[in-house]
Amino acid sequence: MFSFDSLAVHAGRDGLKEQGVHAVPIDFSTTAPLPSVVEGGLAYEHLATGGAHLKDQSTVYQRLWNPTVARFEDGLAALESAPEAVAFATGMAALSAVLLAVVSTGKKHVVAVRPLYGGSDHLLAAGMLGTEVTFATVPQISSALRPDTGLVIVETPANPSLELVDIEALAAAADGVPLLVDNTFASPVLQQPLRHGAALVLHSATKFLGGHGDAMGGVVATSAEWAARLRAVRAVTGGILTPWPAYLLHRGLATLPIRVRAQQATASKVASALAGHGLVKRVLYPGLHEYDPLGLVGTQMSGPGSLMAFELSSPDHAQRIPSAVSLITHAVSLGGIDTLIQHPAGLTHRPVSGEARPSPNLLRLSVGLEGASDIVADLVQAIERTH
Repeated sequence: MFSFDSLAVHAGRDGLKEQGVHAVPIDFSTTAPLPSVVEGGLAYEHLATGGAHLKDQSTVYQRLWNPTVARFEDGLAALESAPEAVAFATGMAALSAVLLAVVSTGKKHVVAVRPLYGGSDHLLAAGMLGTEVTFATVPQISSALRPDTGLVIVETPANPSLELVDIEALAAAADGVPLLVDNTFASPVLQQPLRHGAALVLHSATKFLGGHGDAMGGVVATSAEWAARLRAVRAVTGGILTPWPAYLLHRGLATLPIRVRAQQATASKVASALAGHGLVKRVLYPGLHEYDPLGLVGTQMSGPGSLMAFELSSPDHAQRIPSAVSLITHAVSLGGIDTLIQHPAGLTHRPVSGEARPSPNLLRLSVGLEGASDIVADLVQAIERTH
């Protein structure tokens, strides 16, 4: 068995030598030749109902299957220690497919642990896909379950508060109900939820997996049974990832371990600097001992990651800082090579109900690959100049 770093470079690249190429080829075909009506019909039925592509079978149509997308799926599945993975156009498309797959079984109730990404929270609260949601804390999970509960959802580290949840304890509390873990903030470099009892692992691949802010996608790593259900939903809703971003996301996996570890090392320095600044009320970062009371960093997670949040004394001060930075970019998203800062309550978590919305005093920082001293200097001048 190869090491994680070797898998990151080589997973999903099988067969290149036989094709006489070194770089992964990109297949843009929207349609594929059919050997006959009968064989074409059988291939269509197999793929449209969630079957994995079979060797020597026609791919029929890109909405059903694409070899470039499949390579990215294979690569991510290997990194998450999952039997299979299913890729989508965005992370929200991936979450929507999971919810539709759950509803199709007649179990419309979902239990979710807040905080979640604002888009996920909004989708669940709105119930637009036929789900009913109960938002619960971890101790409330068992009592929140109903006979028609089809899914439990958690994001750890959480967006934007960076709170950590014990996945094994949550899976036990779910009592057989499938647990979906949004692993976007950690990436498979730092955390592999399937090893701790999760049934599905969700990524907004746009973030760390791609890592360069130039490709959108979502992916779910899971069992063969769940993957078939998700492919069936994807086939009829048209949510498949397309070849060019699939190529970019797959390429991103090769450098994922190096990027994540380097960003994490810088983030630890930035968090320490912010924690020692007199104008910063609180730093929310799993690498700070007081912010990991369960000791999950070093056990469930191999490291604290490169996302953090910090609180100022007032909403006005917090809202002025993103416009005062120069090296850092004021933008949503995360996990890229450059450092980004944003105000969650006013942006990504704006649709979240008031009781669950982040503090207006809070800013979220995604640390990139710049020098730690440069990032700290930019933050300090912005914090002090806007106070």
